[in-house]
Amino acid sequence: MSEKDFLKQAVELAIENRKKGGRPFGALLVKDGQIIAKGVNNILTTFDPSSHAEMEAIRSATMSTRNLDLRGCTIYASGQPCPMCLAAMAFTGVSEAVFAFANADAEPFGFSSAVVYSKLHISEVEFIPFRKVDCGYSASQVYG
Repeated sequence: MSEKDFLKQAVELAIENRKKGGRPFGALLVKDGQIIAKGVNNILTTFDPSSHAEMEAIRSATMSTRNLDLRGCTIYASGQPCPMCLAAMAFTGVSEAVFAFANADAEPFGFSSAVVYSKLHISEVEFIPFRKVDCGYSASQVYG
């Protein structure tokens, strides 16, 4: 599968989660071309503010492998990972983050984490390759 295929799956998880009443975020954790974990944003059902899609994928992967080392893994996320999710990626050694929609795309729908980036004085992510890739969906299809 291509990175666009993985990203499209993450976005489809987000869309499905929104249809079920959750927040529109999905993530896949991929290693050596294989999906090792998936996650969706569960904060509305768990009341756990750390239950972001990326965090759920990381939790699932580390628990199932019984290993905190995720070097060589790529996170494919529907939205730009927030600073908390980036910190979890750094702690576990995730090698790369690829996302479909940046904070600017999510802002009109109320789903941007730009305020948190600003409060933490984060303007660039330098410790992990971090990039936006077109997935074939529009922000309004996911967030609207």
